[in-house]
Amino acid sequence: MYYNQSRSGVFKGMNPRVTTVSILIMVLAVIAGAFHTDRLSSVLGTMRDFLTPFLEWYYVLVVAFLLFYMIWLGVGRYKNVRLGRDNEQPEFAFFSWIAMLFAAGTGVGILFWAVAQPIMQFQGNPFVAEGMSPEAAQVAMRLTFFHWGMNGWAIFSFVALVLAYFAYRKDMPLTIRSGVQPLLGKYTDGPVGDTVDILAAFATVFGIATTLGLGVQQMNAGIAQVFGLDVTLWLQLTVTFGIMAVATLSVVSGVKKGVRLLSELNFWLSIAVVVFLLLMGPTQYLVAMTLESAGAYIGNLFTMTFYTNATHDDGWQSEWTVFFWGWWLAWSPFVGMFIARVSRGRTFREFVMGVLLVPTIITMIWIGLFGGTALYQELFGDGGVSEAVNEDVARALFVTIEGMGLGIVGVIVSFGLIVLIGTYLVTSANAGTLVINTILSGGDPEPPTFHRILWGGILAVLTAVLLVAGGLETLQSAVIMAALPFSVVILGMSVGLTRSLHQERFAARMGARIEAPREPWADLDDAGNEPTPVSPDQRYKQN
Repeated sequence: MYYNQSRSGVFKGMNPRVTTVSILIMVLAVIAGAFHTDRLSSVLGTMRDFLTPFLEWYYVLVVAFLLFYMIWLGVGRYKNVRLGRDNEQPEFAFFSWIAMLFAAGTGVGILFWAVAQPIMQFQGNPFVAEGMSPEAAQVAMRLTFFHWGMNGWAIFSFVALVLAYFAYRKDMPLTIRSGVQPLLGKYTDGPVGDTVDILAAFATVFGIATTLGLGVQQMNAGIAQVFGLDVTLWLQLTVTFGIMAVATLSVVSGVKKGVRLLSELNFWLSIAVVVFLLLMGPTQYLVAMTLESAGAYIGNLFTMTFYTNATHDDGWQSEWTVFFWGWWLAWSPFVGMFIARVSRGRTFREFVMGVLLVPTIITMIWIGLFGGTALYQELFGDGGVSEAVNEDVARALFVTIEGMGLGIVGVIVSFGLIVLIGTYLVTSANAGTLVINTILSGGDPEPPTFHRILWGGILAVLTAVLLVAGGLETLQSAVIMAALPFSVVILGMSVGLTRSLHQERFAARMGARIEAPREPWADLDDAGNEPTPVSPDQRYKQN
């Protein structure tokens, strides 16, 4: 059974209360952006400025906690707990699994930032005395790895693991409120549980809209670079609605068809681009810079995780870490639920190793090659990437390819990158639409087709409104604000998972197997009666 799912009417197959409130919130946001554009941008900016001093340490603590919590789950006493029945096998093969979680997780983002962020950090950051130097280049790569590495993936993997655990092992609906059921108890089915799902839907919508907005801006920059067209808002809006139309058609076909095939196509295209850069770029420098930066990232991970800008007043922490942690948090309901849907049958250890480490390694290779190529051009070549970033950050990727001096081959590669951005946008949009509807349907993994189409349209319109309202700055402010309330839900989910894990078997001393006492909320039978008392001695079962 799913939470409060309607059986008739326009909300058939959906939770009427959660769906109605969510639609109203999105409609109000669209109206505010369409008819009060300047005011919306101003309000979001003011809210961001007001909350920044708090978020500079609060988001740091939340993300640090999730990182260490996930490591404990992967190597601690619950590492052999399976996301499903004890003998259940994974639903998807390893390659398909990694391709889907990577494409949905960071595909669009690293295409946008893989060049732009290293170059912007190269120009200046709080950790080097002088920008645009070889030392600044290495620190820039290390900082970029940090914002795209294990800390961010800890957020995604935590939400995904909680959802998969309660859905596949506890047979609960696949939605956010299931993760706090041990904490809320009977209130999970009522208004409190509805509020949790509404906050998740709110964060998801703005997280996806931000990603789509960034990707559309980059596609526009690529089209302008390759075909000589102007960068215009109308072209961006056209691309937005075109992407969402394709994404909506894809999401109707479901995960095992449209989403999986698109994810694998993205993955192969990405590999082709990476091989091209490695072979045609400054190979020795790229390998050396990637390895050196990876070592610096690992060596400084603990210090960077707890960096809070206490001794600097330069805005770096707010512009970078607060934005990225807010973006990862806002996107975590979407990516977490999507990863949960494709992770059934894996153990905690397999899951943590796969979701926390593999995408991080792939991301570092990707950023090392793209960002390293741009840094090489700035340090040893003709430059030009820094100037392009200062003019329009979305142009950075394509100016870097042009700077490789490959003539028509470079044009072909740039066109291929435009296609790759488009396919990543479609993958993120269709997976996001499916996840939003899964939340609004009370956890139904196959929500009604009509509502999938409806929310595809809502996402397109909201993305367009945010682009009109001010572009990158407004997108960043919106996602940071959307993440804040959901971060509280995430902390509640950690309490819920910890309480539920007390029921799992774990290795005991003296060769015995102990089953921990069950929490009171889990001990009631189907009729709501108390169970027969069990003595402590009966909890021990000899092997």
